[in-house]
Amino acid sequence: MQKEEFKKRVYKFVLRLIKFIGTLDLKDVVCRVIADQLTRSGTSILSNYIEGYSSSSRKEFINYFAISLKSANESKVWLALLRDSGKCEKSEANYLLEELEEISKIFGASILTLKGKR
Repeated sequence: MQKEEFKKRVYKFVLRLIKFIGTLDLKDVVCRVIADQLTRSGTSILSNYIEGYSSSSRKEFINYFAISLKSANESKVWLALLRDSGKCEKSEANYLLEELEEISKIFGASILTLKGKR
């Protein structure tokens, strides 16, 4: 996948995630806490990906991609908890989880390629 295409995909994912978070019942303390965590981890995927492209070294570039991957994995946990606790729209959570899985695979493969292990 090309750089610009992947950047757009991640950007669209984060926008959809933000809209999803906006549908949660933030009066519920559990939803509010998880929404805060999910907002941080979900938006971190995109911000660290973008930051990686302005890094000054290959090592730094790889580190930013690794942070994006970790943020994607963390976001999967929060989404699964919301879905499995019945506190959100299940079909939308499933879509977001599937997209996160694909995004994670791309980051993982990119990191391996950058490290010369693939």
